Amino acid sequence: MSGARISWLGHATVLLELDGARLLTDPVLGRRIGPLVRVGGKPVAAAQLGRIDTVLLSHLHADHADLGSLRRLGAPVIGPVGAGDWLRGAGVADVRELASGDQVAVGAVRVIATPAVHDERRRPFGTQAQPVGFVVEGSLGVYFAGDTDLFDGMAEMRGTVDVALLPVWGWGPSVGEGHLDPQRAAQAVAMIEPELAIPVHWGTFALPWARGGDTDRPAREFAELVAGLAPAVEVRVLRPGESAEL
Repeated sequence: MSGARISWLGHATVLLELDGARLLTDPVLGRRIGPLVRVGGKPVAAAQLGRIDTVLLSHLHADHADLGSLRRLGAPVIGPVGAGDWLRGAGVADVRELASGDQVAVGAVRVIATPAVHDERRRPFGTQAQPVGFVVEGSLGVYFAGDTDLFDGMAEMRGTVDVALLPVWGWGPSVGEGHLDPQRAAQAVAMIEPELAIPVHWGTFALPWARGGDTDRPAREFAELVAGLAPAVEVRVLRPGESAEL
C-alpha cells in the first residue's frame, strides 16, 4: 500500500490524507463533550490541522457531531440525509447530504456513503438523520464505519477496502445495540478482509467519576480477536495523535 497518511486524533476523529485530499471524520476537538471529559490524547486546535477539504460526518450524536468543532473548522461537511437543515441552522453553512449508496468527488478521491445500523436521533429531543459510514476511494480504499452494528453488506466491501477504521468501544462501561465491541469489530474485519484494520472510538472520553482503569483493553482485545478470526489482516493500534503512513 502507498499514498496515504491516517492520523487518529481520538474517539472517531481521523484525519485522512489520500491522493492530495484531506478529509476529517466526526471531528470532536475539545476537552469535553457535555459531561464527558477527555482522558486520552490532547485537545486539537482547528488551526493545527491546516486545510481540511471536507468533513465526513457519520451521524448526529453529540460525540460525533460536535457543533463547536464544526464551526471552528469552517470546512464543507458531507453528512447523512436529514442533517443539512439542522447543521445549517446551527451555523454550519456548507453541508451536502448523502444517503447510503450516494457518492461525490472530493479532489482526486471519491466518497461513497455506506449503510450503518445505529440510532438515528440526536438525543434527547433532537433531529433525526439516518447514520452512514463512508468508503473513500483513491489509490487506496479506506472504510470509516462511524457508529454501527454488524450488517450483511459489510461482506460486499471485501476486495475494495484496503484500510478499515472500525469502532471497538465507546466511553462507558459497556456498549449496546448499534455499536461494535471488540468481538463484533473483529467479525467485521473477517467479513471485509482489509489489509489493515485500525481501531478507533475507544480510550478517549469518559465520565469524570469513571476515569482511569484499563483504557487500552478494547483495542488490545480487538487485536487479539482479529489474530484468531482474520490472521492475514494487520492490526495497527494508534494512540490519540499518532499517525500511520501507508
